[in-house]
Amino acid sequence: MTVVNYRKADVNGFNIFYREAGTERAPKLLLLHGFPSSSHMFRDLIPLLADRFHIIAPDLPGFGQSDMPARDKFAYTFDNIADVIDRFTDKVGFDRYAVYVFDYGAPTGFRLAVRHPERITAIISQNGNAYEEGLSDGWNPIRAYWLEPSAANREALRAMLEPEATIWQYTHGVADAGRVSPDGYGLDNFYLARPGADEVQLDLFGDYKSNVALYPAFQDYFRTHKPPFLAVWGKHDPFFLPPGAEAFKRDIPDAVVRFFDTGHFALETHATEIAAAIRDFLR
Repeated sequence: MTVVNYRKADVNGFNIFYREAGTERAPKLLLLHGFPSSSHMFRDLIPLLADRFHIIAPDLPGFGQSDMPARDKFAYTFDNIADVIDRFTDKVGFDRYAVYVFDYGAPTGFRLAVRHPERITAIISQNGNAYEEGLSDGWNPIRAYWLEPSAANREALRAMLEPEATIWQYTHGVADAGRVSPDGYGLDNFYLARPGADEVQLDLFGDYKSNVALYPAFQDYFRTHKPPFLAVWGKHDPFFLPPGAEAFKRDIPDAVVRFFDTGHFALETHATEIAAAIRDFLR
């Protein structure tokens, strides 16, 4: 039976919750979750990999069990989130590691890779985008907010924070929705319902444009350093399209791309298959 420890690290006064498993002597693997989830999304994956890797999966600032300070105390931008996670990796002794990125975890992890290319041993991207062609029309309401950050355009995005929208993210494109545990989207909706969480998430919707602006820098990192790269992609993702997965091969010709017959939260239905792909890739 895999032992998973649940800990918190003080990162300059910022409490970051994280899950840890595996022996410290094993190769290191950092797991970075996305919107609107937490490290809970890795609950099935961690036991499948802990015999091979020292795994740490933090909750990003403002998500899950990590601190969610008021917006006048902490600006919710992806640069700031990456800053905290960068310091977190120092705190937990992750000086050289493979990184698994998903959704919001991708622009966070890619920022770390650009800053510290010598630390990254490999990248696994599960529906974690870095190319314009990977963005679907589902981003259009958010793009409108980027172009005109008006109160009306911000208000229009609140529908994406409703409980039904979270459930849809988990189940869209899944052949059998009965395979999707309600625990994941139920917990996400609990966190989204906390006072102030909606404004935090709306801030991040607005700041996502900074990630798109950094796509050329991410791609330059891929071309220059060519890290071992595995894309594991739910091919029915309504936000990040399969061409975004294929595009990694343009900059990293040896990148491995695997598609799975599922949606955005691929681990909910294909954790075993994705774990097998990771074990083979990092063998």
